[in-house]
Amino acid sequence: MSDQPRTAVITGGAGFIGSHLCDAFLERGCRVICVDNLITGDEANLRHFEGNPRFVFMRHDVSEPFDVSGDVDFVLHFASPASPVDFARYPIEILMVGSAGTRSALELARAKEARFLLASTSEVYGDPEIHPQTEEYHGNVNPVGPRSVYDEAKRFAEALTMAYRRTHGVDTKIARIFNTYGPRMRLDDGRVVPNFIFQALRGEAITVYGDGSRTRSFCHVSDLVSGLLRLLESDHAGPINLGNDGEMTVLELARLIIRLTASGSELCFLPSPVDDPKIRRPDLTKARELLGYAPRVPAEEGLARTIAWFKARLAGAGA
Repeated sequence: MSDQPRTAVITGGAGFIGSHLCDAFLERGCRVICVDNLITGDEANLRHFEGNPRFVFMRHDVSEPFDVSGDVDFVLHFASPASPVDFARYPIEILMVGSAGTRSALELARAKEARFLLASTSEVYGDPEIHPQTEEYHGNVNPVGPRSVYDEAKRFAEALTMAYRRTHGVDTKIARIFNTYGPRMRLDDGRVVPNFIFQALRGEAITVYGDGSRTRSFCHVSDLVSGLLRLLESDHAGPINLGNDGEMTVLELARLIIRLTASGSELCFLPSPVDDPKIRRPDLTKARELLGYAPRVPAEEGLARTIAWFKARLAGAGA
C-alpha cells in the first residue's frame, strides 16, 4: 500500500463550504488542491493554509478544462456562486460552471479514476409543492425565472453526473444541500442568515421579505461537512438530502438573531422576490438510514458561533 497521502481536488475551495472541506481533508492528513477563480471565493478563507505543504491553490475558472499532476482520489465540485444576489450578478457564469464546469470536474475524475462528489442543492426542488422534500420529488422549478440560472444549472449538473456514471463508470455521489450557514460566509452574501446578522450588528433595520411566514431549515456548516464526508465514503450514489430538518419561519430567525446580538434593530417588511420558495425542509430519512447522518448543532448555538465570527470580521474591516 502506498504511504502517500490521499489527494482531494476541491473546486470552489476558497468559498464558504469549500474552504471548510479543505480544512476537513487536511485534518485527515490528505493533500488538498483547491481550484477557484475567486469570483465569489475569498483568499482570506485560505490564509490559515499558508505554509502547509499538503495544500495547493490553483486560480482557475473550472468552466475551462484543467488538469493536476499526480494521483487524485477525490474530486469535489463545489464551484458556483450560490446566493440569490449572485443570480443577477453572474447568471451566465453560474450556468457555465454548472454545465461546462461540471464536465471539467467529471473529466478530471474520469482521467484520474477518482471518486466524484457533486454539490447539488435544495433549489432543484424549486418552490416545492410537497413538504418535506424527498429525493424522489422532481421539483417545481420555473425554468425562465430569475432563480432559474442556479436551479437549472444544478439540475443539469445532476443529469451530467449520472450520465458519466452510467456511460463511463465514474464513481459519483450527489448531495442535495439545504440552507447552510456558519463562519466564512461573505458579509455581502445576500442570504438570510448573513443578511440578518450583518444588519443586527450594525443596528440597521432587518429586512424580512414577505410577511415572514416563509420557512427554512438551517444547517451549521460543521454538520453539513460531516454529512458530505459520510456520503463520499459510502457506497451510495445519491442524490441524498443533507441539511437540518429543524424548520423555522424567517420571522422566527430574525427575532432569534436580534436576541442573540442584543440588537435594537427593528423589522422592515419588503415584497417577496419572484419564485422565492415558501417552504423548505429536507426529508433526511435516506441520510439517516444510509449514512448514519444526524445534524447535531442546535440553531441557537450555531448562530452564536456565526455571530461571533461576523463580529470579528466586521471589527477587522473597521465597520
